[in-house]
Amino acid sequence: MSIPSWVPIREELRGEEPYGAPQIDVPVRLNTNENPYGPSPEAAADIAEAVRQAALELNRYPDREATALREALAGYLGHGLTAAHVWAANGSNEVMQQILQAFGGPGRTVLSFAPTYSMYPEYARNTHTRWVAGRRREDFAIDVPAAVALIEAEQPDVVFLTSPNNPTGTALGADELNAVLKVAPGVVVVDEAYAEFRRAGTPTALELLDEQPRLIVTRTMSKAFALAGGRLGYLAADPAIVDALRIVRLPYHLSAVTQATALGALRHTDELLARVDELRSTRDETSAWLADRGYDVAASDANFVLFGHFTDRHAVWEGLVDRGVLIREVGPDGWLRVSIGTPDEMRAFRTALMEVDPR
Repeated sequence: MSIPSWVPIREELRGEEPYGAPQIDVPVRLNTNENPYGPSPEAAADIAEAVRQAALELNRYPDREATALREALAGYLGHGLTAAHVWAANGSNEVMQQILQAFGGPGRTVLSFAPTYSMYPEYARNTHTRWVAGRRREDFAIDVPAAVALIEAEQPDVVFLTSPNNPTGTALGADELNAVLKVAPGVVVVDEAYAEFRRAGTPTALELLDEQPRLIVTRTMSKAFALAGGRLGYLAADPAIVDALRIVRLPYHLSAVTQATALGALRHTDELLARVDELRSTRDETSAWLADRGYDVAASDANFVLFGHFTDRHAVWEGLVDRGVLIREVGPDGWLRVSIGTPDEMRAFRTALMEVDPR
């Protein structure tokens, strides 16, 4: 894509490309960390009925505070949270952008640790927030002394931590998070988009909300809830943080249809999350299989696995696409990421990889 010179776009946007994973029509798509199992017919029917009821009042604006939805999300999260602790938006992408609209901006800094989610610097660019990226260790964990030193030097207004991290799948330990919280002068955002997939014993930052008023924990219904098409992200934080975000949200930003869809899905939480254990098991089996074949494999608490190294990862990626399997060419050079799919999809992935990269 090329923007013509006559278009008066902001100069820092000229030459930029819109975000997006490749969308290629192949039999096996394992590149965007979607849940491969959709809602049951019963859950889909309940959601459809909720949307039908909402459609009868589409001439009216939706509840701009999404009160019922926030109450339901608080009940799902537990930890003594109430609707006042929860905020929701159109995917965790909008949640993150609202955070930088409220706490970032001109003259302010957001800091994170690469490799991490590739949209973070774009949120910073779009909100005129200075972007600073530290580096993770070779095993993709946070280097605590280096992280503390960087935060003390930069004094960021916002710190983004991701647990489990995308694209590596690695999760934060309590010591890492506490070290950052101790020195960060502004808000600390822990992006837990893949939290439901974490292994037993891996902590959630929700446990620290009572004692850390500047902590924000973000979640999404796109992954574990198999609701990527519903576009519902949310966060938990101190009510004062939520009130700050309400200042920058657009009027009626969350449609009645979106609210009805998410509430319908939450009524089927047990069913929609029933496949999470199966996906965890498949992830661990895939990690072990890749390691047995001689690949380096990042320890994953998510629904994907990052593996390498490849001298020419693009050639491997293309070879898989030629065989009908789409994974993601993302993250550190020499690594590839595969989302966890159904057993049949993972068999197709293994077969194609052995053909493309025999070891």
